Amino acid sequence: MSLSVAFNAARSSLFSTSSQIETTARNISGAGQAGTSRKLAITTTMGDGGATVISVSRASDNALFTRMLTATSHTADKQALLNGLERLQTTVGDPESDASPAARLGALSDALAQYANMPDDPSIAGEVVVKAQYLATSLNTAADAVHKVRTDADTAMARSVSRVNDLLKQFEVENTTVVRGTAIGADVTDAMDRRDTLLASLAEEMGVTAISRGNNDMLIYTDGGATLFETRPRTVSFTTTPVLTAGMTGRAVMVDGVSVTGDDATMPLRSGRLVGLAELRDRTSVVFENQLDQMAQGLMSAFAEIDHTGGGAPDMPGLFTDGSGTLPATSTGAASRIAVNPAVDNAQGGTLTLLRDGGINGAAYEANATGAASFADEIRRLHTSVSAVRTFDPAAEIGSSASLADFGQASVGWLEGARQAASTKAESEKALLAHASDALSNATGINMDDEYARQLELERSYQASSKLIAIINDLYDTLLQAVR
Repeated sequence: MSLSVAFNAARSSLFSTSSQIETTARNISGAGQAGTSRKLAITTTMGDGGATVISVSRASDNALFTRMLTATSHTADKQALLNGLERLQTTVGDPESDASPAARLGALSDALAQYANMPDDPSIAGEVVVKAQYLATSLNTAADAVHKVRTDADTAMARSVSRVNDLLKQFEVENTTVVRGTAIGADVTDAMDRRDTLLASLAEEMGVTAISRGNNDMLIYTDGGATLFETRPRTVSFTTTPVLTAGMTGRAVMVDGVSVTGDDATMPLRSGRLVGLAELRDRTSVVFENQLDQMAQGLMSAFAEIDHTGGGAPDMPGLFTDGSGTLPATSTGAASRIAVNPAVDNAQGGTLTLLRDGGINGAAYEANATGAASFADEIRRLHTSVSAVRTFDPAAEIGSSASLADFGQASVGWLEGARQAASTKAESEKALLAHASDALSNATGINMDDEYARQLELERSYQASSKLIAIINDLYDTLLQAVR
């Protein structure tokens, strides 16, 4: 080997090693930063025996990255639903406490039984009215809590859509940088890292699938098949529902004019925070709301006054009313409207004995026409009616027939069961996400020990190349002195 060939080989090796040391230093400085992958200096052997760095790439694993995206979407989905159910469960409370409608119905039933034994005691009659007020208030409060959860979920969907659009705009910037840089052979690894980070953030809001094509260009689709990004971002739109009334379904999220949430979705999302919020807003909360409404309607029916003349007049509101002057034909919204009838509430100018004697709705509904103080037939009838098995809408998902007390207990049990199921699924998805993230980090992340060891090895190679150049320089000096 001639001295010139040896010199060129040593010099190219020196430059190559320098570039590789720079890459390891870049890795070390980026360690600990979320989304940063390990950079690799790709070298090739030259014709003179030297080496050169031809490009910088990054460690990647598409299969693990896809698994991590999927786990991210499913975790966000289940957590959004769980958060809403926990709010509802906190509001309704334990059926053994005084806070839940089920517990307060039990207290009212006990007070009514006492009143039947002592119908001439106005203090017990007053206690019945107070317990009824507590029960009506608990149903009002629970209905308000459901409405608040649904409204907040609707608002959160708007925030989620806004974040999606913002992330897509940022993704366009990074994707353009990657495509243009790849076309001219520039180092685009940092831009690809930022692009992947944006994609992971996007997966929190909705399930996504990413596909790469020429020049590292990337396409994004929802997990339902709608196009989110192809050269440019597609418009994701959502309008909050002004008033979410009982049983009403909220508006759908649209991607480029195609619905992706709701029962009528053309390309429904399968995961992501938006899915969990839509489930909370339009199904789980609606079912619980239906249970509360049916319980309220059942109470108004159980305590209704009946025609004692045999004339066939319709049942009319008794202890409980929704303010309409008639019994509600449907249960929709009943829990938010139920209240104690002012006619039997002495605090509102009513008469307590009307609960015992009947006649709130006129003489035809009077059970105790003589006004006997020991009359208890009407009270017993009401107590029996409260305990009776009645029919409920199967849409409530807790059976089609039960007593009011059993229905109330089943409602609390249903909510707790839904919360526990959501909690179990959320924990499972979190574990899968942690496992997927760890696996991806192990495959593509930066290990400081490995980088320091690699850097030490490269520094030794750099020193060896430097010494070789020094030796060649000495040989040149010797050669030049010999020819003088």
